[in-house]
Amino acid sequence: MDNVATAGSLEAANKKLVAEFMEVFTSGDVEAILGYLAPTATWWVAGTIDGISGTKTKEEFREMLSGLSATTRTGAIALTPRAWTAEGDRVAVETESYSEMANGRVYNNLYHFVFEIRDGLIESVKEYLDTEHTRAVFLAP
Repeated sequence: MDNVATAGSLEAANKKLVAEFMEVFTSGDVEAILGYLAPTATWWVAGTIDGISGTKTKEEFREMLSGLSATTRTGAIALTPRAWTAEGDRVAVETESYSEMANGRVYNNLYHFVFEIRDGLIESVKEYLDTEHTRAVFLAP
């Protein structure tokens, strides 16, 4: 019985951490966002989008975030969690994004994120998204 209570507490704490991370992500404060990531954290994005897809170290993710922030009118992409699943050190979140871009387009994508949490920090993220929408908003002439 104690293991069940402990696991539930761990999962609740991990969901809370990811929810806070998404709120901070929405602010666009790159250093605050990175504060949620472990020093060895990785961020993987699905697809074959130059400069976005693939696995990034924490430092490479910083560079990507800084670049993305510069393309938005508000300096941020808002993330809104829609559905959650948590088990052990893993938190999966169906999420919707929204941002008005400097190029006049609107970025409104749907994601499935899988976070792995270790010692109260995000150790890895897998980001599944509509790559064609991303390409159309960020890269189309």
